[in-house]
Amino acid sequence: MAALAGLAAAGHPYLLTGTAEVPRNIGMDQVRLASSLVQDFRRADAAAGADQLCDVAIQAHARLSAWAAKANYSREVGDALQSALADLGIQAAWLATDAERRPQARPYLNEAITRARIADDPRMEVQALTQLSMLLRESQPGESLHCAEAALRVSARWATPRLTTLLHLRRAHTYAVLTDASGFSREMTKARRELERGPHEDDPGFVDFVNEQEVNGIQGLSYLALGRPDRAAQSFRAIIANPSPGHRRNRVYYTVYLSEAAYQQGDINGAARIALDVLPEVSQMNSGRVSRYLAQVRSNLAAPRRATTATRQFVDAYDRAVSV
Repeated sequence: MAALAGLAAAGHPYLLTGTAEVPRNIGMDQVRLASSLVQDFRRADAAAGADQLCDVAIQAHARLSAWAAKANYSREVGDALQSALADLGIQAAWLATDAERRPQARPYLNEAITRARIADDPRMEVQALTQLSMLLRESQPGESLHCAEAALRVSARWATPRLTTLLHLRRAHTYAVLTDASGFSREMTKARRELERGPHEDDPGFVDFVNEQEVNGIQGLSYLALGRPDRAAQSFRAIIANPSPGHRRNRVYYTVYLSEAAYQQGDINGAARIALDVLPEVSQMNSGRVSRYLAQVRSNLAAPRRATTATRQFVDAYDRAVSV
């Protein structure tokens, strides 16, 4: 939040602070400033989570939408403005998802797809479809697969290896939710093969988190969905052994799931110790999603029949932390 406050002072007063008055005319420089805001949201979110960022992003999107509706600008600026709005809408949707405000997310993604089409911007359309695939995975897995497939089709001629990796990861996880082990294995193999091709100068900004940590994380979540907590734990431990410094929230997220994997294997004390170790970091996060998953771990470990010294230590520490 301090970084965003500094950004507002440096170049985004119309979007983040002060009056909501719409400028009479806008040019490409203003649109570029609006577009650069998305990168700052991504960095802040990767470090600490979305809870305190979500409303800020929604406010910025509303103000930029007012620019599009009321200000004067050229055709070139208009196309760039549509793409900037799509990008900011996709980011707002992700922040709503991580902040456990999922019902707010889909309208932003639907709008982003429309704006990407208006601007003839297939890269932004693919980004929106990729996010929509993740959003729908649990509730509508069939549609989630269709979104990832559409993104693969639209990006076939220009996708970088990391983007293709992400799209195969989306499909792999969804196949696991559908308990289709062969589909999961096939897509995961493709994802790892693409990741091995390395980064590219044309990588879009939204694939910055696609690395070995993320591949291991999705693999672990998929194994949990397939009822293989032993294999899931191996994947999550690989993340802890080789964490990605710029993506602290994701590392904490997958560590919480390591505790869940240990619990599902019947290692109650191990699950409690992992949860206790990660509790301080979760308490420092602003991610409703991570907090909800740790609350579920607490619920599992608090069952009377599960009571041990380790589980009592974690449950007591958790209750103290959430009561502060």
